[in-house]
Amino acid sequence: MNKQIEKLIEKMRKDEISQYIVGSTEDIFYLTGEWIESGERLLALLIDTNTQPILLVNKLFPIENENLNIVYYSDSDDPVKILSEFIQKNKNIAIDKNWPSHFLIKLMNMKSIIPVDKSIFIDELRMIKTPDEIKKMRESSKLNDQAIEEVINLIPEMLPEKYVARAAENIINKIGFSGVSFSPLVAFGGSCGEPHHESNITKLKNGDSVIIDIGGIKDRYCSDMTRTVFYGEPGDTARRVYDIVLQANLKAIESVKPGVKFSEIDLAARKYIEKKGYGDFFTHRTGHSIGINAHEWPFVSENNNMVVQPGMIFSIEPGIYIPNQFGVRIEDLVLVTETGVEVLNNYTKEMQIL
Repeated sequence: MNKQIEKLIEKMRKDEISQYIVGSTEDIFYLTGEWIESGERLLALLIDTNTQPILLVNKLFPIENENLNIVYYSDSDDPVKILSEFIQKNKNIAIDKNWPSHFLIKLMNMKSIIPVDKSIFIDELRMIKTPDEIKKMRESSKLNDQAIEEVINLIPEMLPEKYVARAAENIINKIGFSGVSFSPLVAFGGSCGEPHHESNITKLKNGDSVIIDIGGIKDRYCSDMTRTVFYGEPGDTARRVYDIVLQANLKAIESVKPGVKFSEIDLAARKYIEKKGYGDFFTHRTGHSIGINAHEWPFVSENNNMVVQPGMIFSIEPGIYIPNQFGVRIEDLVLVTETGVEVLNNYTKEMQIL
């Protein structure tokens, strides 16, 4: 049994939970090292405090793992019924937040179980990266530095947003990633006023801000970075806003160290932006954790008073968005070390005018 499952069982015993159904591809990979994308077919890892973990999986996805009791089913079987045979009746059972509800409802009807959401158990394990995970995150972020440089070099070609976004995905796949962490975000000018803009056929105009938010997956671990550049000379207001966001980014990063609260990191950026008169235009949290998923728990939010610990990796991404005019966001991934912080992205944050 690997260390991750042992740590999960320890949490279960402390909470007097004897069984736990894990249903997400990412959590099962974290716990077992097996990556299984089963689509609509049932996938379940049953952790029992007293027996070997059981992995219930369709025969279409054969695996070999001596640490697991692998139970296969075919498309003609009822996988929930098979799973129910291993479930204790009339007991509390922990359920992964990502396990489809239609499977859960059917299991409840069969077995009279009492489901409890204990997703926090695995979230708490995943939030502290192992040395191997940290190595992979460094490599993924380093590759993302290269990707964003290549994407920025495309801007002077005057392609519409969605063509640059498509090119960004091609670059990510070409340089050594296995895929994108999320759909690339490319926004020009007024579109930059939308934090989660969906790239369209908007074309560049002189003086436009350009937001590029991209990330790739390497060895199952995600990267994520945002840079804002300008096509042609920006106006005085855009220059001032860029400097405010840059300083907010740097102040938040400077505040990162073991023992501080996530809320304090968020407020290091937020209070500075508010002081400069743009608080109403910073409309999202300062960051999110990242690893196997592009967005993981916990979040860098003014409402999150959890204490930061060594081994955590999360984004610092303050932004100011002026609707229909322009926007600026600068995002880096940071690793909390024993003594402070390590920034995983090294691509320049100095203002670039293309």
